[in-house]
Amino acid sequence: MNYDDIRPYEDHEVNHYINVLLKDEVFQEVLRFIFKDDNQRLAAQKALAQIQTVEELQLSFMYTLIKDWIIDKTTSGISWSGLDHLDLSKSYLFISNHRDIILDSAILNYIIVNAGMNTTEVAIGNNLLIYDWILHAVKLNRAFVVKRNLPARELLLASKKLSNYIREAVTKRNRSVWLAQREGRTKDGCDQTQQALLKMLNLSNTKDFAEGFRELQIVPLSISYEREPCGISKVEELYKRECSGYEKTQADDMKSMAFGLTRPKGRVHFAFGKPIDAPLDEFAKAETVNESIQQLASYIDLRIYRNYKLWPNNYLAADLLNGKEEHADKVDDATREKFSELLEDLVQTIGEGDPERQQELFMQMYANPVLNAEK
Repeated sequence: MNYDDIRPYEDHEVNHYINVLLKDEVFQEVLRFIFKDDNQRLAAQKALAQIQTVEELQLSFMYTLIKDWIIDKTTSGISWSGLDHLDLSKSYLFISNHRDIILDSAILNYIIVNAGMNTTEVAIGNNLLIYDWILHAVKLNRAFVVKRNLPARELLLASKKLSNYIREAVTKRNRSVWLAQREGRTKDGCDQTQQALLKMLNLSNTKDFAEGFRELQIVPLSISYEREPCGISKVEELYKRECSGYEKTQADDMKSMAFGLTRPKGRVHFAFGKPIDAPLDEFAKAETVNESIQQLASYIDLRIYRNYKLWPNNYLAADLLNGKEEHADKVDDATREKFSELLEDLVQTIGEGDPERQQELFMQMYANPVLNAEK
């Protein structure tokens, strides 16, 4: 099967596309945004122009960029747990909740490189490839393209190709893959695996249900940000949808990518679950494949909920919503004061509409991980 239309760039293509990027005027603006100092920017351009392989790009340039420009500047530190469940020499299919367009997979790769694993291949929707420079930049960093909004027949063919590509990456090329559990980021804090994702993965299955999913080595991954990336814009989108049938634009996606990279995120935790194995035999006993898929999706959700790192903000929001003090022992005065400031900032930023409803949506976004964990 020919994957040229969706696959990442290969080593022999790297230097060519880096130089295409360096000649792109919009990409030059991106470099000016990242490197305020002209000497730093020129040094970065020179270093990029000499890179020949994907691994060299990721380990000598991207790793440092993610640490210095994202982790050190916009977080209060990252932590992780559960990597001891994994054999670092093997490949896995990481299926995670989705909170930020770029950060989820970028920080994942930073973490696993630290642990001694190779970087993952990353799924990205073609709706986000707004400019040529974005296409080149993500394909240089092991991203493959998920085609969306196609007619039914074309969508089925594209889904089969995507399914085959992912299965071959994990089972034949020993390359780990990252997939978000749903199309689009979670806006309300209630993470849920779309069954359509698992049905797509099953399209390339030539074995029985259990064995076909077992060979994919699915690892549920819980990503938890102390401060929700783009939290205000997520609430604004939800609120506008309620009131006026708002539809997101490409400009909104660009804004979300920029805000996610630059706004404060507090502490960040990545919790790796165990590869899903034994439960697959039980799911396979269901009367239909759809029921088996449903049970697998629910199990992934269960692991993500249980492993999700809950922060004081989450507990405070849950208490504020239900009007009780059930989690008061987990919340200090500084958290209460800061969260109150976030609620005020939310209302002032949106600037119109019902402030009480907007604050309720904001609190729900933080409270839902607590409610899901407790359920």
